[in-house]
Amino acid sequence: MSDNRIFVFDTTLRDGEQSPGASLNVYEKVEIARQLERLGVDIIEAGFPVSSPTQFEAVERVAGEVGMTVAALARAKEIDIKTAYDAIKHSAKPRIHTFASTSDFHILGKFGEDKYGKTLQEKRKTVVQMSYDAVAYAKTFCNDIEFSAEDAGRTEIGYLAEVVEAAISAGALTINIPDTTGYTLPSEFGNMIAELRKRVSNIDKAIISVHCHNDLGLGVANSISAIENGARQVECTINGIGERAGNASLEEIVMALKVRKDYFSYYTNIKTEEIYNTSRMVSGFTGMIVQPNKAIVGENAFAHESGIHQDGMLKNRNTYEIMTPETVGVRKTKIVLGRHSGRHGLKARLDELGYKLTGDELDRVYKMFTELADKKKEVFDDDLRTLMGDEINKESDFYELSNIQVSAGTSAIPTATVKITAGEESLMESATGDGPVDALFNAIERALDIKSNVESYQVRSVTSGRQAMGEALVRIRSGEKSFTGRGVSTDIIEASGKAFLQAINYLIKFQKTNEINNHEKAKIDAI
Repeated sequence: MSDNRIFVFDTTLRDGEQSPGASLNVYEKVEIARQLERLGVDIIEAGFPVSSPTQFEAVERVAGEVGMTVAALARAKEIDIKTAYDAIKHSAKPRIHTFASTSDFHILGKFGEDKYGKTLQEKRKTVVQMSYDAVAYAKTFCNDIEFSAEDAGRTEIGYLAEVVEAAISAGALTINIPDTTGYTLPSEFGNMIAELRKRVSNIDKAIISVHCHNDLGLGVANSISAIENGARQVECTINGIGERAGNASLEEIVMALKVRKDYFSYYTNIKTEEIYNTSRMVSGFTGMIVQPNKAIVGENAFAHESGIHQDGMLKNRNTYEIMTPETVGVRKTKIVLGRHSGRHGLKARLDELGYKLTGDELDRVYKMFTELADKKKEVFDDDLRTLMGDEINKESDFYELSNIQVSAGTSAIPTATVKITAGEESLMESATGDGPVDALFNAIERALDIKSNVESYQVRSVTSGRQAMGEALVRIRSGEKSFTGRGVSTDIIEASGKAFLQAINYLIKFQKTNEINNHEKAKIDAI
């Protein structure tokens, strides 16, 4: 194995899902996992199984669907570790990823009880022992164990080395050094990795990994600095999503190493041509829009508006373009299908975009596709992605918006009437509001006898032209938990209603199964 090989550990399905309102259901996690395999990532962190039955099911399904290493997260507790293994035991390559807090901030904040020791030094010793015991216990289930020192970026280097050495002696094959709060600077973080390589006597028995958060916008820079100082695994997410300001972006790290191979001697096994498809799939399922100026995958990443830039590009692409769109999978021609396209043509194009459908799923999507093609004549790749993200799981929603009628005008009072169905049940209600969307939301709330707090509402066109698909994103909040709904239609009012109802569906489902409470009790801060 080349020492210049960088392993890519994707945590989109675990840390990425902890973005506010970005919860993924089981189907969506499996679809993303399949696309990540196609992308060529080495390890998928599928979730935190002990946190809820749904998380367990999702991790178990992912573990059975893909051939690469599948990791499950677990605190340094026997119940977490056992549950993690149970979720991934059918994986071709299972990995248990356990962790313990190491910074004084975390130790004093989390281990206040006397059972961990009265003084900081006593508590530190307890953490060292907990780390050793957790790895040793995990080792009884499978050989591939990863240990993370949570908040390593703010941990005193001598103590961090002690914890790392204990974890390796217990059998950890990968040691993750997370900058959990995104606090460190590139030179500082790189020096930390270099110091650990000097101080830890058994460091040669483990791969050093890094997991950098982006609170100061330095996640990618810190990851690359760590690679230069000896790290050989990077933990990252598609589009850089994750808690707070997110994580180091997979596409940015990978393309930095590839584009600057004149400077770096490191490489990954990522198939970069699948980056754009993966980015769009994750954006569609999570409802988190990729900002236009996002590096590598943003809509403007390969756009040139300045006259000087355009002139230079026409004469020589290298004047203002350091990589081609095709390198990351951006296709020049996006119009692919029309109303006369058949099932085989649709299936072939969806396969290229990374979606795998059963016969029944294809029948259902084909029906939606023909309805869309009748409305807008030409169907773009992004239209197909939008259909997949919005409609494939429609049957899992408890309530469905089957009909709306909205009346509005300059001097008229905006009024909306809705018909909502749930199985054989049918609900109808009308309401007024401050505009047609507000009236529609009010009517939905009246029909379901529920009141919600709309935290954010966004609308955008998915493709170009007057017949463009409109996408609406609505995030509602209940207590400490937020729920994001996504709706699409050529009618933006209808899209808004779909998004609002989907968010309410998520809220109702969580309330009915008590998964909110279970998740919040077990939820941890991102590593």
